[in-house]
Amino acid sequence: MSFELEGKLVEKFDTQQVSDAFKKREFVVETTEEGGGRVFTEHIKFQLIQDKVSLIDPIQLNQNVKVAFNLKGRKWEKNGNVSYFTNLDAWRVEAVGASGTDNPPPPSEEPPTSVNPADLSVDDEDDDLPF
Repeated sequence: MSFELEGKLVEKFDTQQVSDAFKKREFVVETTEEGGGRVFTEHIKFQLIQDKVSLIDPIQLNQNVKVAFNLKGRKWEKNGNVSYFTNLDAWRVEAVGASGTDNPPPPSEEPPTSVNPADLSVDDEDDDLPF
């Protein structure tokens, strides 16, 4: 599933090398919505994976952005316990609005193909997390 969201970039994290075959970088976008005389603020955390981790580099904190992303969900079982994880996998990030730069946005990209789950495994079998 592919979605788009606009908001203000409020946090950029360093790239994490999860395993030899997998790396990710997370960032947070703040959105605000008015309803019933109140303002609701949300902080949405996205991740960039593999060759997309540098897409956030040219964007400055507090700059307005448009994020194209896929909604991903995974089931993970260990020792008889089942957990579910949801990720917002960004595949395009571009500056928008008055706080944007004079540079044109990068060319439009197609959503990435699925990652082979075998590539996401961590060699350490004692690790309690699936990522």
